[in-house]
Amino acid sequence: MNVRERMQAVLTAEAEAISSIEITDEFVQAVNILAACPGKVLTTGIGKAGHIARKFAATLCSTATPAGFIHPAEAAHGDLGLVGKDDVMFAFSTSGKSSEVLEILELSRHLGVASIIGVTSHPDSALRNLADLVLDMGVIEEPCPLGLTPSASMAVMLAISDAIALSLLEVKGVTKEDYGMRHHGGYLGRRTRTDNMPHK
Repeated sequence: MNVRERMQAVLTAEAEAISSIEITDEFVQAVNILAACPGKVLTTGIGKAGHIARKFAATLCSTATPAGFIHPAEAAHGDLGLVGKDDVMFAFSTSGKSSEVLEILELSRHLGVASIIGVTSHPDSALRNLADLVLDMGVIEEPCPLGLTPSASMAVMLAISDAIALSLLEVKGVTKEDYGMRHHGGYLGRRTRTDNMPHK
């Protein structure tokens, strides 16, 4: 493939992977669990999935759901102290086999975390045995010419997390004013203020 063809192939593969996500009852349950969570939503993941988990936590915070990211490696050195009995742990792992992620879930369970939700793809994922609820990413073929770089899988993971966050926002009845109180800076902060001003 030339560069133009490769770029188009990547975009097409990612779009197709996202459009093939099946929204099952588990996805609805996940939103309901987060809506009823009396504590925090703690997200985790390693590698590229960790970046998605961190972004999910940031999106939840700005949409009125207290959340935080715990790096699995740092969890082993004290960050697991963030975990409380009223919290929900949300774990991202395409393979569901990363030892660091499995360890943090096992230890969070010992600390009494209220619920564990996992996002994974592989049917033989060990994550499935540790989670109370699993959101299945489906079978994903990466468009990387080496078949290795996780791009389509990360696009799916990001889309799932955004769908959950924005559905949760609606379920909780979050308003523009609520949003503005948590995101008062920058362009979006200005919009939450100017949208409430009378138009001349």
